[in-house]
Amino acid sequence: MKKRKEEDFKRGSTTNLGNVSAEYLRQYVERIEKLEEEKAGLGGDIRDAYGEAKANGFDPKILRQVIAIRKKDKNEVDEQRHMLDLYMGALGMLPLFDRQEQEAA
Repeated sequence: MKKRKEEDFKRGSTTNLGNVSAEYLRQYVERIEKLEEEKAGLGGDIRDAYGEAKANGFDPKILRQVIAIRKKDKNEVDEQRHMLDLYMGALGMLPLFDRQEQEAA
């Protein structure tokens, strides 16, 4: 009997909730639940890929940065790099050869 009530609860009613059909609502909820399950599975696959890369000598933190950069627009990346160089240069944090190039310019 309890199993039946749980199934009824998950399935829900097909009555209308104002202008929204409960059946459509149920379909959306089930679709989102399925996508959340797939997302969780993909998360595990991604963790595995980072683990394999690490086992082969790659740094996962750097890989995450590379992937984040690849998602961005080239102009945005160029602007961020320029600003980073500007800030690091102002703090004396750039390598010596970069400072010498800036002083020569």
